[in-house]
Amino acid sequence: MLWPLSSVRSLHAEVPDVRPQVEAWCDVEGIARPSDALIADFYVPMAQWIAEHVVDRTVVVGLSGAQGTGKSALARLTKGLLEQLFGLRVAILSLDDLYLSKAARGHRAETYHPLLVTRGVPGTHDVELGLHVLRSLRAGESVALPRFDKATDEPFPKFKWPIWNGPCDVVLFEGWCVGARPQRGDELEAPVNGLERLEDSTGDWRWYVNRQLAGAYQKLFAELDLLILLRPPDFDRVYAWREKQEARLRAAGGPAVMTPTAVRRFVMHFERLTRFIWEEMPGRADAVIYLGDDHAPVEVDLSDA
Repeated sequence: MLWPLSSVRSLHAEVPDVRPQVEAWCDVEGIARPSDALIADFYVPMAQWIAEHVVDRTVVVGLSGAQGTGKSALARLTKGLLEQLFGLRVAILSLDDLYLSKAARGHRAETYHPLLVTRGVPGTHDVELGLHVLRSLRAGESVALPRFDKATDEPFPKFKWPIWNGPCDVVLFEGWCVGARPQRGDELEAPVNGLERLEDSTGDWRWYVNRQLAGAYQKLFAELDLLILLRPPDFDRVYAWREKQEARLRAAGGPAVMTPTAVRRFVMHFERLTRFIWEEMPGRADAVIYLGDDHAPVEVDLSDA
């Protein structure tokens, strides 16, 4: 068993068959339907594990994983199961929806380093907005959930942001570096890839990113009650899976599709911190989900099992 029900307290004597609902959710969300075995051995037990942490306050669950690891799909399926099986009210917040506008990133690029024009790394998000949303959800206050339009590389107009009203039992906060900690100064000295060697030879960009991560982002990540890490087999899979995402967009006629070369350059922005997360986070994460070559979870390590 991937994540046996015995690893968590059983909240129900019998779990109803949720396969029809999962299939419907996948159709609506446009995501691949997991196998029956994964539904039984992974998704349902994980929903149970999260649900048992909901006692008398909102539980904020961090889902951390590199590009292409399936964070968004995991969040959406988990939300459906938590609502269907346990009657919980669940909100999803994505780190991607906190990106700064092109103008704001352009200002930072001019002030600090040109690489900051590209969205993604610490220093390119509206951290205060994220804190406001999480704290409002905890307080049961009405709050607009931010949305970012990757097709235009701009936040959606605020009147298009969905409004959350009333209590919230669980927040699934997903993002590639959610819960990350900064590196030591000596760990920043050597470049990790061609992008850093050619476009950050002085190290100014990576120092700036690390300072941002050490500052406001730690306040944001301090809101987490549980931290889950999605761990792919190796970094080559990150490139390959991100390219597959672009291929799916291309097949669907999606906008602003990157070429494989552009994808590799884009992913290089995240390589340093991603590799550090894989080294540092497993020792303190509440759960580490190890992925196989086909994206599917193959093992789950629970720290409190």
